[in-house]
Amino acid sequence: MNLFLQDRCLICHELIRPSNSWRAMISVEKEHSICTTCESKLEKIEGETCRICYRPIRLLDEKFLHGDLCHDCKRWEEDSEWQGFLDKNISLFLYNDFLKETLARFKFRGDYALAKVFVEFIKEKLTDMEPDLLIPIPLSDQRLYERGFNQAAAVIIESGFTPTDILTRIHSEKQSKKSRSERIHLPQVFKIKPDLHLQGKRIILIDDVYTTGSTLRHAAKLLKGAGAAVIQSLTIAR
Repeated sequence: MNLFLQDRCLICHELIRPSNSWRAMISVEKEHSICTTCESKLEKIEGETCRICYRPIRLLDEKFLHGDLCHDCKRWEEDSEWQGFLDKNISLFLYNDFLKETLARFKFRGDYALAKVFVEFIKEKLTDMEPDLLIPIPLSDQRLYERGFNQAAAVIIESGFTPTDILTRIHSEKQSKKSRSERIHLPQVFKIKPDLHLQGKRIILIDDVYTTGSTLRHAAKLLKGAGAAVIQSLTIAR
């Protein structure tokens, strides 16, 4: 064991000071990817949430809550075109300014190493979810060329799992430039590879941010149409 090991935080690049506790000294040495200061800025989603989208109930006005569903999910589930495709989303953190900047560095500025920041949190959630397949939300060929990697696939790989690439994306304007209404009323943005055996499979879609849920529902609709039994999603931010 190297008692003098000091890792640097992947977010702020400051040295991560080793713990002086006896438990830390006798435990198996492991790589640290984030300092306690940066970790404290990640707002974990805890407490009661919307049954489908994982929006914290405490952040909702009562008039936007309908039983165990938020107003947005109620509207999705009342729409016969979208009802029942996405069974549940789970998100790790609230999309605060700190996480927004961190994800921007990860996605748009090519800082692939930041995928490791989320590894332990992803692994913890996936242990409970027990999927048959992990499917990253794909980028179009143009977006993939621009960024150099798919951030959703990156967190799967860095977490020690294997992504199943069975969806392809039709190139369109960036989702961040669209209004909520435009996102919801998009035509199908994905294609599914033929000759797949998805009958009865439990699938988890992986993406970076849950915003309106439109992207995830487009993917879920295709996959359930191909025979998948349960479609859940896991995102870094909500």
